[in-house]
Amino acid sequence: MTTAETPSGKGAGDENFPVGSFLLPRRLRPKVAIFYAYARAIDDIADNPALDPDDKIARLDGFDRALTGETDDPAYEKAHRVRETMAETGQVIRHCRDLIVAFKQDAVKSRYDDWDDLMGYCRHSAAPVGRFLIDLHGGPDSAWPAADALCNALQVINHLQDCADDYRNLDRVYLPGDWMAAEGAAVEELALPAMPPGLKRVKDRCLDGVDALLREARPLMPALRSRRLAWESAAILALAHALSRRLRAGDPVAARIELSKPRAALTAGRGVLGELGRAWMMRPRTPTPGT
Repeated sequence: MTTAETPSGKGAGDENFPVGSFLLPRRLRPKVAIFYAYARAIDDIADNPALDPDDKIARLDGFDRALTGETDDPAYEKAHRVRETMAETGQVIRHCRDLIVAFKQDAVKSRYDDWDDLMGYCRHSAAPVGRFLIDLHGGPDSAWPAADALCNALQVINHLQDCADDYRNLDRVYLPGDWMAAEGAAVEELALPAMPPGLKRVKDRCLDGVDALLREARPLMPALRSRRLAWESAAILALAHALSRRLRAGDPVAARIELSKPRAALTAGRGVLGELGRAWMMRPRTPTPGT
């Protein structure tokens, strides 16, 4: 085949959160774009309803071989670009391979038993993105746990936004099965025009988990060596809080819940200003003579 990709047409502008925005250092934005293009390509394979599971896994295995240099097949061009341009960036290839683990799981697994099962998926589908950005900006690895919490929260937010489409188009449900059972909810209700009360309670339990993850993410910004990555992280954290509130108040089965572009820009700006204020308050102080 000339390419293993099955482009969905989605791009960075379709995401909830900034991807390689002007907040990041100019010299690193091209590498972020290369990583995003790779992640988008393998995600599109996993989400393509026209491919059967075996075909998805075969294509994803090809991307994995390209990452490790086991094949030079041009069908996996985006993996080659990652390997060629980021070989010096420590653990980037590991993070790219972790994403493949998640998307191969998407090819064969469509239900999640409980919250821990879902978090296991997120550790491969979401956490590697934050870890990649931290590594690219000089670390430290000690910031990974807070970044993992933020990225996992973003993943669950996205799952809730897309819960109806994921079920209707892919028969994929990321809502914890034990919570569904406890609330008397059924996956078939995701095809209804609106969420019944039990399904709303499951959504709210997921958002309780999101909010707990966002609290775990608070130490991220002061832990980062890169001031500009801290700005980007603060913007994303603010957007996540805003989307969590919107989802709690709304019904993602009835209509997709998102922030308008002006609202998103305002929310992100407030997040950056908050981080600037925090950094200013924590700056080293010069003692005043005589005190």
